[in-house]
Amino acid sequence: MKNLFFLITISFSTLSNAQNLKDFSIPKGYTKITEEKGDLDKDGKEETVIILETDQKASENKDYPEHKDFKRILYILKQDHGKLKIWKENSILLFSSGTGFYPEYNTPPKIFIKTASLSITQEFNTNSRHSLTYKHTFRFQNGDFYLIGAHENFADTCEFDFTYEINFSTGKVIVDKDFSSCNDNEKIPEDFYKEFTHKFQYPIKMENFKIGEHKFKIPGLKEDFIF
Repeated sequence: MKNLFFLITISFSTLSNAQNLKDFSIPKGYTKITEEKGDLDKDGKEETVIILETDQKASENKDYPEHKDFKRILYILKQDHGKLKIWKENSILLFSSGTGFYPEYNTPPKIFIKTASLSITQEFNTNSRHSLTYKHTFRFQNGDFYLIGAHENFADTCEFDFTYEINFSTGKVIVDKDFSSCNDNEKIPEDFYKEFTHKFQYPIKMENFKIGEHKFKIPGLKEDFIF
């Protein structure tokens, strides 16, 4: 009986919340980049996650007016009687369309939903040889979406391949640096691998997370771990 009461309470709460959400439609001038569906709050119903490119400029380059740079926005949508409702909206997590050295060749952001977790991958070039890839994973818990995983790969076509990972659930951190060279006569630095546990002071909500604004010291190194 207690379990039945609990399920009824959850269903009523979910229905009430859905009825209070705003209807969703793609605004005029916005373009859908990618979309994925999956059950994120374990209520047995699929949510829709969608990334749009807006018509709002993120920056303006007077030297290259043809360079287009528009803001992007992420929506997490619920189904309610055949209509899509805005559950979550986020514009600080995503890089703008003009990010990187060759923005016209950037791969669109990717969305992946598995075991009620939402992963978002973004990649671009920082110059003609360097590529940068970010993957951030969020889970709905305690009434909101929290960051549970961060993965960054920074690579050069010849000299290095660096990977940084955090599992926020366990506090496990990995720093993995592989070095190489396209020049047979060049001395190659030693590879570096470090695995350690870091205690994070507080959980990070999706709505408060902006890439590159958090950091902590890497034990034994002079550099910070920035995420």
